[in-house]
Amino acid sequence: MGSGKAKKPSKLSHRNPKNKGRPLGPKTKKTKAHSHTKDKKKKEKKQRLSNGGGNGSPIDEKASNQSSQNDSGLSDGAEVQPASASAQLSFFLDKFQSANGVQLSSLELESFNDKCILDLSESLDQDVSSLLKHVKEAFGPSWKQELCGKDLVDGKIDPGSPAVLIISTSALRAIELLRGFRLLTNECRAAKLFSKHMKVEEQVSLLKNRVNIASGTPNRIKKLIDIEALGLSRLSVIVLDMHPDVKGYSLTTLPQVRDEFWDLYKNYFHDRLQQGSLHLGLYGPLTSGKELKGKKRGPTE
Repeated sequence: MGSGKAKKPSKLSHRNPKNKGRPLGPKTKKTKAHSHTKDKKKKEKKQRLSNGGGNGSPIDEKASNQSSQNDSGLSDGAEVQPASASAQLSFFLDKFQSANGVQLSSLELESFNDKCILDLSESLDQDVSSLLKHVKEAFGPSWKQELCGKDLVDGKIDPGSPAVLIISTSALRAIELLRGFRLLTNECRAAKLFSKHMKVEEQVSLLKNRVNIASGTPNRIKKLIDIEALGLSRLSVIVLDMHPDVKGYSLTTLPQVRDEFWDLYKNYFHDRLQQGSLHLGLYGPLTSGKELKGKKRGPTE
């Protein structure tokens, strides 16, 4: 039986159920020091992600790194200027001397002049259509006779002797650049001078006719000149495809191809360029590029 006295309610019975399992005591508040530290960290992070332009707007760091350079390897903010004929000539001769371990004398350098350079860098928006425009300008009023005719002329237009020769690193690039000349090659086919899917015998047969424009790779071009299938009697313009591929290689940096190119140039074009009977066009950005190391490619004809 009970004593008749009501039990005193426990103080714990009035606890908030939400506080179950939590220690009793006053609620803790964030101190000013803690809040200040957190704000400071946020500010530092914002500064790390800022674009440095002074406007304080955060940007994604990865996107910033990807967009910091354009296709030519230059920063987006860099001011790009077209290279003058003098700058192009200097660039090419420096490349020639460096690749071949030679030093041209001052007298030899004086024999080269800006007139031997076909100015393809007047505009920065280079494409195959602008390439055609510059090549036509190089021939002046006689461009139709030189680039569109289909008949041989004794003593003047020999078989297998193009007026324009385009040199690239690969068959794909050689074909791509030829697309810009389709308006000129309807009646007189352009010669494709590379090894991919094409035999030397097929090219020799093609070069028995009139050829105004030819495009190919250094190894196959030199082989056809060596066997006297490809003639140079009409050659007036050489276009060097300087555009880098997806790995950063170009005509003057790609292992093996660069050696084949300089071998071709030294044997057949250097003296003519020096004498002023040949125009040289550098189609693409004038950057040194990366001398990428690794295994040499296989046959690149």
